[in-house]
Amino acid sequence: MSEIIITSDNFESEILQADKPVLVDFWAPWCGPCKMIGPAITQLAEKYAGKLLVAKVNVDEVGSVASKFSVNSIPTLMLFKDGEVVDQRIGAASLSVIEAFVKPHL
Repeated sequence: MSEIIITSDNFESEILQADKPVLVDFWAPWCGPCKMIGPAITQLAEKYAGKLLVAKVNVDEVGSVASKFSVNSIPTLMLFKDGEVVDQRIGAASLSVIEAFVKPHL
């Protein structure tokens, strides 16, 4: 798996202190739209390995992180750069739409 699984213990080191842009997928296993975009997220992680980090936050298991960033709907994608949220989108989307969301920040 090329995505980083985020816990409350590794959020700061893996995302806020990352030396590359980080695409964070806030999701849950019961969420249909989250399952729909899962393969696209994995493809992006593989395609942009070395340029982009991809992380997954299960909102059921790491609710504190989701709350900190006011995630009320899933899937929510947030793009972090230098420890700050630089962009976000909510809802399912195709690979091409998600890629277009990420590319300007690489």
